[in-house]
Amino acid sequence: MAKRRKTYNKAKTTLEIVMLAGFMAVVLLVATLLALKANNLKIQEKEAIIKEEGLEKQISAEKERTEKLEEEKKYVKTDKYIEEVAKEKLGLINPGEVVFKEEE
Repeated sequence: MAKRRKTYNKAKTTLEIVMLAGFMAVVLLVATLLALKANNLKIQEKEAIIKEEGLEKQISAEKERTEKLEEEKKYVKTDKYIEEVAKEKLGLINPGEVVFKEEE
């Protein structure tokens, strides 16, 4: 009976070792997966930062473009612009002005 008990205790100890090794393998696997996920998230963060910087540059460029268009919009409403267009495109002149044309 003592021999059976020793065999039983040895089997129990072996089973405990196997269970502990299995548990450690699972813990190691989970730790590895977490490390991979963390690395992937760092890569995604860097890509997002680069994309954000690019979008900020685009926003800045569009704001500048909007300001220029607003200035042009104001200029188009001025008498000076209307006079320039009338002279250049329609060939009109102000009273008292003399137009000199090149001979062809």
